[in-house]
Amino acid sequence: MIHPTAIIHPKAKLDPTVKVGPYAVIDEHVSMGANCVVGPHVHLTGVITIGAANHFHTGCVIGDAPQDLKYKGEPTRVRIGDHNVFREHVTVHRSNKLEEDTVIGSNNFLMAHSHAGHNCALGNHIIIANGALLGGHVIVADRAFISGNCLAHQFTRIGTLALMQGGSAISKDLPPFTIATHNNTICGLNVVGMRRAGYSAEDRLQVKKAYKILFRSGENLRRALATAQKEFTNPAVKILLDFVAASKRGVCADSSRSPTAPAESEE
Repeated sequence: MIHPTAIIHPKAKLDPTVKVGPYAVIDEHVSMGANCVVGPHVHLTGVITIGAANHFHTGCVIGDAPQDLKYKGEPTRVRIGDHNVFREHVTVHRSNKLEEDTVIGSNNFLMAHSHAGHNCALGNHIIIANGALLGGHVIVADRAFISGNCLAHQFTRIGTLALMQGGSAISKDLPPFTIATHNNTICGLNVVGMRRAGYSAEDRLQVKKAYKILFRSGENLRRALATAQKEFTNPAVKILLDFVAASKRGVCADSSRSPTAPAESEE
């Protein structure tokens, strides 16, 4: 199960079912659960706890030191859940302080050359496409979809079922269910993603109405938020409103800000 050219520290803790490919390097403080696959030339380093059935493809570097000048070599950590796929040359850096870990949840798909910086916290069922870059301390909620070559500035938040179009960039928070385009702008709702995730037609309708109040009414966002909080009781809308209310960086703005903008397609 372990290729003879692999270098594995004798104190590393690997489940007997783990498969390790040629020239992989696994350092001392790595713990790995059942049925993981470590491909050729992968480097697992630092203090890492890895769950079951993760697949690390060729050239991944997971757990290396944070790219932070304040970091002084402390034994900071990465925690990884179950059933994640890390494609070729993905990089995930350990946290920059002992009080906080870099966290990758479960059932995530990180495509080739994508990067999660120090102290990132990823939920579950997230897709990060080729070349997408997450700066330090970025929080990504469940089922977000980050397309190729997207950029997320450090400390930004990406809400559940949010979608970033290819090449888009954010330095503000991206609200749940919304679609990011260009720089710090959104262009509607990820209706298809909501439907696939099980949100009902009524849920989607209520979120659309709330979206128009928040982002297309022309009203100041704080006042629009207060209006929406009084008007809506739908649980899906509450996810959206709570996210906007909790934002410290501000949220991405709609590209049109027009109350007559066309509704999103259900197809």
